Amino acid sequence: MEAKISKEQIIQISGVNPRKCMRCGKCSASCPSYEEMEYHPHQFVYMVENGEIESLVNSPSLYKCLSCFACIERCPRNVEPAKLVEAVRTAVVRQQGNNHLKAEQIPQMLDEDLPQQAIVSAFRKYKK
Repeated sequence: MEAKISKEQIIQISGVNPRKCMRCGKCSASCPSYEEMEYHPHQFVYMVENGEIESLVNSPSLYKCLSCFACIERCPRNVEPAKLVEAVRTAVVRQQGNNHLKAEQIPQMLDEDLPQQAIVSAFRKYKK
């Protein structure tokens, strides 16, 4: 049986304090994926704060976030909702055991047409 992902794990991975959120909604108002998401950025932060991680893990909203960081730019309290989304994604990958990329494999995968963002994303998948 898989261990459940805890609120503490998400906070530790993200480095974000969700208690700073005052639920003004500026993050959600600036989100380009707002219409596509079941849980909007401010709701995501609230759910992490309240330990409702399982709902987030099972929501398609987890993969609708574009990681554009518009929510981070608009937050007056520097809560960084996108980092919480990324932390939940990372926790899911780790739980599934798909953390299989090794640093020495990266140079073999590089080519001239590979965008830099792909390289950064690959580094997020490292096994700790």
